[in-house]
Amino acid sequence: MASSKSSFLTFNHLTIYLILLLLSQSPQIHSTCRNFCNNIPINYPFSIDDGCGAPQYRHMLNCSATDLFFLTPSGNYKVQSIDYEKQTMTIFDPSMSTCSILQPHHDFKMSEIQSAIIPPTPDTVFVLVNCSIDSPVLNHYKSLCFNFSGHSCDELYGSCTSFKLFHLLSNSTPACCFTSYETVKYMSMDILDCTHYTSVYNTDRLEGVGPLDWLYGMKLSFSVPDTGCGRCAKSGGTCGFDVETEMAQCICSITSNSTRDCAGGREISFADSYRASSFPPLQFLYILALVAISYIILLRR
Repeated sequence: MASSKSSFLTFNHLTIYLILLLLSQSPQIHSTCRNFCNNIPINYPFSIDDGCGAPQYRHMLNCSATDLFFLTPSGNYKVQSIDYEKQTMTIFDPSMSTCSILQPHHDFKMSEIQSAIIPPTPDTVFVLVNCSIDSPVLNHYKSLCFNFSGHSCDELYGSCTSFKLFHLLSNSTPACCFTSYETVKYMSMDILDCTHYTSVYNTDRLEGVGPLDWLYGMKLSFSVPDTGCGRCAKSGGTCGFDVETEMAQCICSITSNSTRDCAGGREISFADSYRASSFPPLQFLYILALVAISYIILLRR
């Protein structure tokens, strides 16, 4: 009898071990596609969770405890707002010089895919400051500089506390250049031979507005890929993609994805799907079988 009891206990221990093993091998539950980063809405085509949004915009945004950042090869830029109706994103470089603060110069660079699908808007102007007389944009490429709503270098150096320093050091008005993103895209600050830069957006509304009241930062214009996302969203799903193949998917639940929409048009949340499908069906059957066998042996003893 003691031997029989010992065998039963051993079997039960084995059963418990197998259950724990199967539980540990169950797939990791993916986090849901978050639709907010602090107070900024995150909608298609953007995402802050891999596999969500459009694959073209993969790894472009990062959400911290306090801010949302746009990631580029030259650094991380704070996202101030996203306008999904106008398809624009406004960003700000915390390390950029402005009318009130002078920072060490650096370049602004975007990746090739970023330059193609989310470039700065035409009403975003890059201001090259304290340029030497040998600067390419003042000689061979002076056509790259243009008039910016009637504003001049004199006004910039005279109004801005940070840029007045250059005027004082040279006892004259150093050259500056109002130009587009295409200029800084292809030429670094060293090649341009200008020590600092700043950027201003909504320039078409800044005529007669002094530098102290300019909107410093960059406005980017994004496009929305046509992958049938509207159909997916209407069915209660979340637009995303397969992280390995980058093929578009309609995320209906952890275990049920579709290329178009969610069957029945009912949204299945990740929490609901976890409760309904915590274990793969085959593993769940194994567990039930082991428990049943244990119960039968107990009755026979």
